Amino acid sequence: MSDSKHVTYEDAGVDTAEGGRAVDAIKQMVKDTNRPEVIGGIGGFGGLFSAAALKDMEDPILISGTDGVGTKLVLAQIMDRHETVGQDLVAMCVNDILASGAEPLFFLDYVAIGHIEAEHMAKIIKGVADGCKLAGCALVGGEMAEHPGVMAPADYDLAGFTVGVVDRLKMLDPANVRPGDVILGLPSTGVHSNGYSLVRKVFDVENADLGQYYGELGCELGEELLRPTKIYVRPVLAAVEAADVRGISHITGGGFYENIPRCIPDGLCAKIEKKALHIPPIFPLLARMGGISERDMFNTFNMGTGMVLVAARDSADKALAALHSLGQEAGVIGEIVSGEEKVALC
Repeated sequence: MSDSKHVTYEDAGVDTAEGGRAVDAIKQMVKDTNRPEVIGGIGGFGGLFSAAALKDMEDPILISGTDGVGTKLVLAQIMDRHETVGQDLVAMCVNDILASGAEPLFFLDYVAIGHIEAEHMAKIIKGVADGCKLAGCALVGGEMAEHPGVMAPADYDLAGFTVGVVDRLKMLDPANVRPGDVILGLPSTGVHSNGYSLVRKVFDVENADLGQYYGELGCELGEELLRPTKIYVRPVLAAVEAADVRGISHITGGGFYENIPRCIPDGLCAKIEKKALHIPPIFPLLARMGGISERDMFNTFNMGTGMVLVAARDSADKALAALHSLGQEAGVIGEIVSGEEKVALC
């Protein structure tokens, strides 16, 4: 073996120098997300966040969430547009823990990529940082993992992790939902980040002209499908503070039928008025081109409603006022009734 040639990590496909340049390129973006509780910066073995602020809570409960962006990333890679998928990543995590009434505190990301290029990585992380600023949480760390031989050089996948906090007395519990409670719907920006395997099949996106303009959409197909997921944190926390909000559901994969039941107890049903929903044109287009039934559409996509709040009837106006005060559109889309069906579209 003494005659064997010298092999470096770079020979194996891992460019540590470019990885270092990528870290330098994102340092200011990360710093711009800092909250007062953040200690130090990126580069250590762990992200540091002071828990001193939690002392004002009687019984602080930490709530964590993790998620990814899924096959929406295929569209970003085909279109070479990577600046918004990071916001999708943050949204999928922080909106989930928001369903318990939690304020997101900090976030970490994981990027697996075939080959690291600093400029490319900076575009991805910019979206993560933008999402963290919208959610009010700090990006305290992450990982860039180069996977030569496993992934094509330009291919990548994203995963995120967030931790938030809520005082136990304010933590939302589905057991508190009652018949007569009002269901409030918060509009989505479009498809968000779920159901993209079906979207890709319907539009055959790998072979489609994503630059084609659709009159009913008012934009190019690719632009519509890459719209970033809405982050609801600030307006929803304001509504929870101002009103008697008893349940929250983030409408993700599984649509209305799988997600709304998660915020109501057994024996109750969410009666949704279809005429009260504002369904963006992308969804009728998907249904028509794919021959997808109404049931399957509502069981796969958010159908224009990205988040649902359940509020006491005498408190619904306060919740709506708080949402509207922060620029969040919202309206009454139904009510809670007795029944075993869980979700009824009327």
